[in-house]
Amino acid sequence: MALLTLLRLAPSLLVLGTTWPLLRIAEFRFANQGVAMALMVLVVLSNLTLVPLPVRAPALLSSVGLLVFVGSGALLWMITPVGGTVAVLFWAARVAVRYQQPRVVGLVAVGIAIVGAGLPFLVFDNQPVLAAGMGASVLVLVLAATNRRAREEQLEQAEVSLARKQTAIEEHTRAAALAERARIAREVHDVLAHSLAGLSLNLQGARLMLVRDGASQEAVDQVTRAQKLAADGLAEARRAVAALREDTVPDERAIADLVTAFRLESGAAAEFAVHGTPRALPAEAATALYRTAQEALTNARKHAPGAPVRAELDYQDGRTVLTVADRPGRPAPTGTKGGYGLLGMRERAELIGGQLWTGPKEDGWEVRLVVPA
Repeated sequence: MALLTLLRLAPSLLVLGTTWPLLRIAEFRFANQGVAMALMVLVVLSNLTLVPLPVRAPALLSSVGLLVFVGSGALLWMITPVGGTVAVLFWAARVAVRYQQPRVVGLVAVGIAIVGAGLPFLVFDNQPVLAAGMGASVLVLVLAATNRRAREEQLEQAEVSLARKQTAIEEHTRAAALAERARIAREVHDVLAHSLAGLSLNLQGARLMLVRDGASQEAVDQVTRAQKLAADGLAEARRAVAALREDTVPDERAIADLVTAFRLESGAAAEFAVHGTPRALPAEAATALYRTAQEALTNARKHAPGAPVRAELDYQDGRTVLTVADRPGRPAPTGTKGGYGLLGMRERAELIGGQLWTGPKEDGWEVRLVVPA
């Protein structure tokens, strides 16, 4: 950091080193050359608050630097006009370099060099050595600072270009992933969904034929259950296809939409609450929470029609807990030990290292899923 600061102050130090010998060459005779030298040092050092530094200078520091610069330059002008001229040129060069575009800075550099060479002729009776030295010193200052500014702009442009390339690569990767997901979704829909749809239609026809031929009720019930499983599988396949085609995973808003849909479709009271700070969850965990909430609400509508339901999502340290409960007590739904819906919820929880509890509570039935995410 110290080396970088010295490099950035190099033009200022160059002006200081070239201006003082010029004062000697001009042979100004006054008793306060030490004061003039000190003021020149203040002029240069106060510029430290005007150049870009590795750390951002506070506003108060910049204001103090500006006051020191103006005050020192004014006193230097009172002692020797050539010193005041240097201060004015120094200020003009710094402002031009800092606030103008590179092309404008080039024009300003030429103008400052001309002024720097012309003012000494007016003030000091056409002294060519003094004029040439002052013009050259200020020109070197402007060119050095302009070159540094150009390098900084090139570095900024390189960083912007690199960021754009990285963004393009990320977008390309994302587009490829979305295309692959769309391809899988099409295959699932074409193969599995069509097969299940055909199976469901065939089972429906078989059931109607059994009823027509007077088959036993047990046979009709078996075919009816098979048809329901096929229909449920078809619905699940379609939801999976929809999830594959989506760019986002379900979150607490998706669960809130499920609760709202339950309330509108069933006419029962339904509430949803979120505890803790919501955060992005892995796709597997988010999908498990969403599917469990969906199945729990379906069971509530089926086994406790009209009962109020409350769903809660609790973001805890290292885990997320979903609870879906209906108020009135009820018997366990058919298939609790291995039913299709509960079995699917339990298997989905085990696949991601989660835990599922289902059963009666004092004030109703509860489904509780804990996922480690």
